[in-house]
Amino acid sequence: MRRRILTTAALLAGSALLLSACAPSASSGDDQASGDDVTLKVWSWRTEDVDAYTKIFDVFEEENPGITVEFEAFQNTEYNQILTTGLAGSDGPDVPMVRAYGQLQPNIEAGQLEPIDGDVDGLDDIAPSVIAGAKGKADGKTYAVPLATQTLQMFYNTAIFDEHGLEVPTTWDEFIDVQETLLAAGVTPIALGAKDDWILPIFADIVGSARYGGADFEAKVLSGETDFTDPDYVASLGLITDLQKYLTPDVVGVSYTDSQIQFTSGQAAQFPGGSFEIATFRNQAPDLEFASYQVPLPEGAVLDAPVSPAYADGNFAINAKSKHKEESLKLLNWLATPEFGQLVADELNQFSAIPGVEYEDAVMKEAWANAEAGQAPYLLLVDFRYGEPLGTAVLGAEVQKMFLGQTDAAGAAAALQTGISQWFTPGE
Repeated sequence: MRRRILTTAALLAGSALLLSACAPSASSGDDQASGDDVTLKVWSWRTEDVDAYTKIFDVFEEENPGITVEFEAFQNTEYNQILTTGLAGSDGPDVPMVRAYGQLQPNIEAGQLEPIDGDVDGLDDIAPSVIAGAKGKADGKTYAVPLATQTLQMFYNTAIFDEHGLEVPTTWDEFIDVQETLLAAGVTPIALGAKDDWILPIFADIVGSARYGGADFEAKVLSGETDFTDPDYVASLGLITDLQKYLTPDVVGVSYTDSQIQFTSGQAAQFPGGSFEIATFRNQAPDLEFASYQVPLPEGAVLDAPVSPAYADGNFAINAKSKHKEESLKLLNWLATPEFGQLVADELNQFSAIPGVEYEDAVMKEAWANAEAGQAPYLLLVDFRYGEPLGTAVLGAEVQKMFLGQTDAAGAAAALQTGISQWFTPGE
């Protein structure tokens, strides 16, 4: 079977049409074969995974004669608007990749997605915290099959650590000693692209989740027992200021992409990020030797062991307007199988949401083992993206202000609480 893979580069000439009129079309003609053959349009924001999805959907097509998967990838920053336009029209995808948790709700509330409870096998085997990212907040129905679980940790360049006689820190004092040694040697200890504020809540949780209490704090803040002005949460944000000296001096002027290059080129020894970085690092620097660790417990930590914050990332759903719902359900059932889960691990270098997957890559295996040893929710994404302003957006902007000396940890925490209080009611 023939599949056309379209990326954003092929669609730039029509970008004005995409956003102002109709949804993007797969082509000016119709690739669907005659008879009963069906072409399913699948959309995603993962332009970097086009080649991998080609291999993955070849497996599905071989097992399901008569169904062709046409995969289109769009720029991550443009995808939400493109998808909204596509689902509202008549020429959208049959199976869109959709966001998780709060950012999934607008599509559900608009009636754009088909509920799949009882129609897809294997959903009950997915961890509750992961399947929660595919459910409607109001009705509790499941609308998608989760794709991946992301874990957050500190990556490090093993060659740089060896060169300077450094070992993975197991205490906060050792963690600071590592940074001081690197700084004295003229190596940027930690690469962080603070120009792009979305990465900053990730940084805050990597260094501070254990300090404020991880899942224990989550339960308290959701019930209303405490809020983000809690001293432990403020103290966790204070760690950001403590670590600023170990970042690039003009950290707010450094983009996320530049920070990746700093790490993969050996200009910086460590990179706080998600497991989604592993494939990117391998593509950018195939010879790079790197690993990861959980940041040790800081003084006053509420938890008694380090944790890897984690969250469900991405889901596959069915467009309520699809003309091929039967075939789309067949695809979603396959996406919920261990076979697909293993392909996610092997071809996408991602942690599959499907249980029972084996990880052969040494870096993935280590990061997954860390997460299994101690995990916490990536709090602001999992629980505080169900209204405007998004918790991640508020904190990202506030951390930028912290770096610029325009606010402190207490001010940032107060701004976060004020922001989410506009829509969040404890206990609901």
